Amino acid sequence: MENSLLKTPKTEIPSAKSIESVSMAEKSFKYVILGGGVAAGYAAREFAKHGVKLGEVALISKEAVRIILFAICWYISIASLDMKMHFCSSLGTSSTKSRFKDLTSSAGETFKYQTLIIATGSTVKEIDEADALVAAIKAKKNSKAVVVGGGYIGYYTNKGVNVIKGALVVGFETNENGEVKNMKLKDGRVLEADIVVVGVGAKPLTQLFKGQVEEDKGGIKTDAFFKTSVPNVYAVGDVATFPTKMYGDIRRVEHVDHARKSAEHAVKVEGKSVGEYEYLPFFYSRSFDLSWQFYGDNVGESVVFGDSSPASSSHKFGSYWVKDGKVVGVFLEINSVWFHYYYLVSTSFK
Repeated sequence: MENSLLKTPKTEIPSAKSIESVSMAEKSFKYVILGGGVAAGYAAREFAKHGVKLGEVALISKEAVRIILFAICWYISIASLDMKMHFCSSLGTSSTKSRFKDLTSSAGETFKYQTLIIATGSTVKEIDEADALVAAIKAKKNSKAVVVGGGYIGYYTNKGVNVIKGALVVGFETNENGEVKNMKLKDGRVLEADIVVVGVGAKPLTQLFKGQVEEDKGGIKTDAFFKTSVPNVYAVGDVATFPTKMYGDIRRVEHVDHARKSAEHAVKVEGKSVGEYEYLPFFYSRSFDLSWQFYGDNVGESVVFGDSSPASSSHKFGSYWVKDGKVVGVFLEINSVWFHYYYLVSTSFK
């Protein structure tokens, strides 16, 4: 594959504005992290832990704020990071060229690099969109709400949520002010709705690199060190499609745990000789007062155990999956009494 990254059409991204002023002479870095989410933040933190020199690292993000970095760098101060790297916010990129080792922003600015870490993540709600959602919820208090999607954004009938399975949304009806009033389903049903929240998953942000780096399963294909098909270009987090030793396949994982660990691993690869990335697929979340964790794969025969009755005052339940005589996955509605059990079972098939 020819390493001529990239000649992509320009996209509409906010104009450049830096938190720290970067002069024309300073726009050349040993490492550039492209992204502003968890993976980018953990890559920045790992560089700081490894003692990068002043001006060696730049983090470029189209986000106007650094909330993620403030949240994840709690034991490496932001002041320490500021001394070691440039943070360029509200700055989108429109093209990048591996042959010339540079990124070009939508405003025409150029950032040269020796090594690039792609940590662009997935399309998610930004701060202004989240604020708009909160305002809409407050304005429609005591009204009817509809959540579109089957993830953990909205669930569980015992909390007042009516779960409609196997339904497709085909349209909305609005009033004279353009406010939504009803939502139409493909089967003909009409649902009253004063507010609609669409939560149908995320899409990895790889458009900038289309046709110029090898891709698979919707992401940028990497080896077990997160190196892409282009020399000195890494991909981590949501956008990386990487090999798994445990299952002998390649997969892309959209979860904060992988975002953290893959970013740290890629930075360590740059700094010294490390082994291949060995990852046990892991997901965790909370829904209302329930907290669950999942390890591995949900394939094969499932075996449910514990008390999963909605009427139970103390939820202790889970499931494990068995394939070809081996445990390949474990789900647990977490409880401290069960913690060591699920951990031992989940790690027994590593």
